[in-house]
Amino acid sequence: MRIALLADIHANLEALQACLADVRARGADRLVFLGDVVGYGADPVACVEIVAEACSTGALAIKGNHDEAAVGPTRFRLNETAEKALRWTEAILGDTHKAFLSGLPMMVGEEGRLYVHASAAHAESYPYVTGLDEAVESLQATKAHVTICGHVHMPALYNLAVTGKIMQHIPIAGTDIPLLSQRRWLAVMGAVGQPRDGNPAAAYGLFDAEKSALTYVRVPYDVEKAQDKIRKAGLPDSLWKRLGVGR
Repeated sequence: MRIALLADIHANLEALQACLADVRARGADRLVFLGDVVGYGADPVACVEIVAEACSTGALAIKGNHDEAAVGPTRFRLNETAEKALRWTEAILGDTHKAFLSGLPMMVGEEGRLYVHASAAHAESYPYVTGLDEAVESLQATKAHVTICGHVHMPALYNLAVTGKIMQHIPIAGTDIPLLSQRRWLAVMGAVGQPRDGNPAAAYGLFDAEKSALTYVRVPYDVEKAQDKIRKAGLPDSLWKRLGVGR
């Protein structure tokens, strides 16, 4: 089975459509959405509807912090820009969209894999995995062979040996990475809708369960169209400007 792993769509319809077209071309068998369907971008309704439709036919979706914040009070702080975008998002989402986001699970485990938006440790508070210490904490919170998350908007890969030694890797897009059984792995997907690693191309992952191999994928999309929608929606300028530079 080949599983497409899509994190941090952030209401970027153009990026989502481009990634899904690439997923179909590569013949993936299943879709897993790793949280933050909404927030920042100008197409929350369309993106929620696409994800919800996929889930009705076997896809899996996890709740992200922006998904939670868009439908009610939160237990965590958001910066001013994110807050403005989420209040705009909340106003245009319908009851059905909000019910779908509210009902998403915080994490799901299956066949040696754990899917979570942020960290397997304290998932409900959405901590960022940005280095070795956070990666170890997340890995120690589960016995899964592979933990797969998003939230950071930058691709990363960590592995933990039986000796307790943790290593970090910078994945190269398009290269199959074998996730060896002697180690446990934490794979951080890049963002579909708002990359922050200096590459504006949309990012997602493709996991081959039979080979236990992970490939990070980058997909060009119509950035200018997504930017124009954000401008027309009256959202903060920083949200459309960053799409062009991947920051």
